[in-house]
Amino acid sequence: MSEFPTQARVVIIGGGAVGASCAYHIAKAGWDCVLLEKNELTAGSTWHAAGNCPSFSTSWAVMNMQRYSLDLYRRLAEEVDYPMNYHVTGSIRLGHSRERMMEFERARAMGQYQGMALEMLAVSDLKHRYPFLETHDLAGALYDPDDGDIDPAQLTQALAKGARLAGARIERFCPATGVSRDNGDWIVHTHKGDIRCEKVVNAAGYYAQRVGEWFKPFGGRTVPMAVMSHQFFLTEEIPALKEWSQDNGKLPLLRDVDSSYYLRQEKFGLNLGPYERNCKAHWITPDDPMPEDFSFQLYPDDLERLEWHIEDAMARVPLLGEGGVGRNINGPIPYAPDGLPLLGPMPGVPDAYEACVFTFGITQAGGAGKVLAEWVTEGQTEWDMWATDPRRFTDYTDPQYCVDKAMEVYGHEYAMHFPHHSWPAARDRKTSPVHDRVKALGGVMGVSNGWERANWFAQPGDDTSEAATQTWDRAGPWEARVREECEAVRDGVGVLDLPGFSRFDVQGPGAAGWLLSRIAGTLPAPGRMNLAYFPDARGRILTEMSVMAHGPDHFMLITAAAAQWHDRDLLLADKPAGITVSDRTRDFSTLIVTGPKARDLFGALGTEADLTLPWLSVQQAVVGDIACGLARVSFAGELGWEIHAATAEIPALYEAVLGAGARPFGMFALDSLRIEKGYRAWKGDLSTDYSLFEAGLDRFVRLDKPQDFPGKDALTAEAVAGPKKRFVTLVVETGEADAPYMSTLWQGDEIVGETTSGAWGYRVGASIALGMVRADLAVPGTELAIDIFGQRRRATVQPDGPLWDPQNERLKA
Repeated sequence: MSEFPTQARVVIIGGGAVGASCAYHIAKAGWDCVLLEKNELTAGSTWHAAGNCPSFSTSWAVMNMQRYSLDLYRRLAEEVDYPMNYHVTGSIRLGHSRERMMEFERARAMGQYQGMALEMLAVSDLKHRYPFLETHDLAGALYDPDDGDIDPAQLTQALAKGARLAGARIERFCPATGVSRDNGDWIVHTHKGDIRCEKVVNAAGYYAQRVGEWFKPFGGRTVPMAVMSHQFFLTEEIPALKEWSQDNGKLPLLRDVDSSYYLRQEKFGLNLGPYERNCKAHWITPDDPMPEDFSFQLYPDDLERLEWHIEDAMARVPLLGEGGVGRNINGPIPYAPDGLPLLGPMPGVPDAYEACVFTFGITQAGGAGKVLAEWVTEGQTEWDMWATDPRRFTDYTDPQYCVDKAMEVYGHEYAMHFPHHSWPAARDRKTSPVHDRVKALGGVMGVSNGWERANWFAQPGDDTSEAATQTWDRAGPWEARVREECEAVRDGVGVLDLPGFSRFDVQGPGAAGWLLSRIAGTLPAPGRMNLAYFPDARGRILTEMSVMAHGPDHFMLITAAAAQWHDRDLLLADKPAGITVSDRTRDFSTLIVTGPKARDLFGALGTEADLTLPWLSVQQAVVGDIACGLARVSFAGELGWEIHAATAEIPALYEAVLGAGARPFGMFALDSLRIEKGYRAWKGDLSTDYSLFEAGLDRFVRLDKPQDFPGKDALTAEAVAGPKKRFVTLVVETGEADAPYMSTLWQGDEIVGETTSGAWGYRVGASIALGMVRADLAVPGTELAIDIFGQRRRATVQPDGPLWDPQNERLKA
C-alpha cells in the first residue's frame, strides 16, 4: 500500500455516489484528487437508496444533469470494466387531471429539446404497457423510455474504479476531522495525517451540515438542510408477476405522482416507495441527536405512516396486494429547503465547493460530478446551474426554516409548481417595514430570497386560497386585479414596496478602474446610473447590476434580491486591497413610484429635488421631509423614480406616497410591465447559457475600451463571427396560458430556440414571450411556433425594441 497522500489539488469529503462521481470527473479532467470516506464507500444514503433513475424534471438544469447521468451509466460498466445491474425499463407517470397532463406536456417538450424521447400516453395505451393497472379514473400518462433502476453500490464502485484508473486516490475508513488554511491552501485533517490542497469539496451527504461547520471561520455558514426519513418496502415474490415476467421481461417503473408514490418491479416482487404528507424529520431535537456514525444503519420501521399510500397503490395495482411485505427500508435522506441539491461554490468561502444534500443522488450523481468538476477545474459550467447553486439560499435559512421546508417539499415531492402559487411553510423570514400595511391593503404575498413581497392586491371577496393558485392558466382571482394595477401605472401612478434589493457599496482609490476590469461596458458619471454586465471567460452573462455613481471612485451596485450571495462572492473574488465592498442590503429599502402622474405626485409632496433631471439621473432629495435618494428609472417602463431610503424611513414615505394618490401594485403586474418593454430578468433571460451578444446587450459591450475584462477575447471573436442565437420579443397567439420558461420554439418540424420568459401584456393586449432563436430567424415578421403545454401556438418575431412605448417617450417625459 502506498503512503498516505499529503498533497493534492482537490480533496473530496464523502464517498457516496456523488462523491465518487466528483472524483471520477475531476480525475478525468487531469487534476489529481483524493477522496476521503469515513467508512466504506456507499455507507451513507447511497447504500439504502432505491436506485431509481428518472430523467424527468421540470427544471432545465436538473433535466440536463439527469440526462447526462443516464447516458454515462449506459457506458460506464464497459468503460471501467466493472459489471453493474442497470435495468432500463422505461417508466409511466400517471396523470389524474388536466393540470397534471399539462405539466407532462411541458416536461415532454423540454426533454424533446434535450434529445429525449418522452412520450404522452392516452388512457387506452396504458393496459398494453402495464397490464396490471387500473385506469378508470386517469387522464393519461407520460412515458420515459430511458427511466429505470441501477444498483447504487455497484454504480459507486464503478465510478470509484474509473476515478482510480484516472489517477485519483480513495482513502476509505479515513474520516476528515476538520480543515484549516495556510498561505492560501486548504489543510484537510484526518487521523492518518493532513492533506494540503488547493480546493476542497463537501460531498458528505446527510453529514454535510456537520462538515460545513468547519468552514465557518473562513466565511462559511450553516449548510441549509434537514434529514428526512424515507421508507420503501419490498414485497415477497408474487407468482402472477413471475409468470408474466418470464414471458415479457420487467415491468416499467410506475409513478402515481398525484398519489405520491413509485412502484417498481424488484425481481419477481414489487418495491413501493411513498412520499407521505405525515412525514418525519430526524436528528432535529436534543433527544434525537445525529450520531457520530450512522454508516450502514436504518431507522426503525414506521409503516403506519404509509397506510394510505399502500391502500391506494393496491387499488391502482391490485397485484401488489398478493405479495406480503418482505423487507422494509427506512433510512435518512438529506433535503435542502427546495428539494434540489447544493452543487457549486460554497458561499463566502474561497476555493471550497459543495456537492451535497442530494435527495435523488443516484440519478443525479453522474451529472453532478460533471458539473462539480467544471466548477473546480474551469471556474464555470457548461449549463447554467443556478437551480442548484448553494448561493441561492442566504441568511434566512435557520434550522426551523430548513425543517419546515424539508417536510413541505417531502410531502409534496411530486407536486406541480404553478406560476401563481407560493408555498406556505416557513414564511415571513424577512419582511419590509411596511409588511403589515401592505397586507392590510390586500397584498397577497410571495417570496424572493426570503423577502416577502406583494404579488398582487386582493379586494374584498377575492379568492386568495392556495387552491385557487393551482392552475397553469393566466386566469385566476388575481387577473382582474393585475390588469387594474397595470392600468393604474399606465394612466396614473402606482407604488410598489420592493424590499430586498441586493446592495453593495464599493469605494476606495481605484474602484472605478477595478470595476471597469470586471464589466463589459462603461461606468456612469457621478450623479448618473447605468446597467453593467459581468461576463465570464466565455462572454456569457454572470450577472447584471445597476450602478449608481456617487463619486469618481464611489459606487452603489444594486442587483436582484436572489443574487445577493452570488454577486457578493463575484465582487469579493479578486477585490484589490484598499477597495471596500460593503453589503448594505438590510440598511436600505426601495419604493418604486411610476406612471405618467409620478412627477405630479412628487410635486404634491413638496419634494425638494430637481424633477426635471433626465432619465438615469441620481440625486439626493427630500420627500415629505425625509431624506432619500431618487433614481429616475422605472422597470415598469413609465415615467417614474425609485426612492431609496434608510429602512426605518420607508413607513413614512410609503404612507406619504399612498396619501398622494398612488395605487399599490405587485410583482405580477411588474412582470407584465417589464416584459412589454423587453426588460430582461436575471437567471431567466440573463444567464450563463447566453453570451452578452446573444442576449441582445451589444450596447453594453465596449470592446474598444482600454481595460481588459473577462470574456473580452471571446466576445471579440463572436463580434466577428456573429452570435449563433439572438434575443427576440415574440407576440403569441396563445390560449389560456402564457409561455413558461424554456418553452420550445419551432419552425416547421425543427427546434430553433426557446423562450426565457412569458406573460400577458395588459398595456398592449397580447401574450408576449421573450426568447432566444437561431440568429438567422431573429428578423421581424418571422413566424414561429411555441409549444405551450402541448399546444403549438403561432408566435411572431417583433422589431428589436420595446412593444410598449418603443421610442421611450413616456419613460423620458
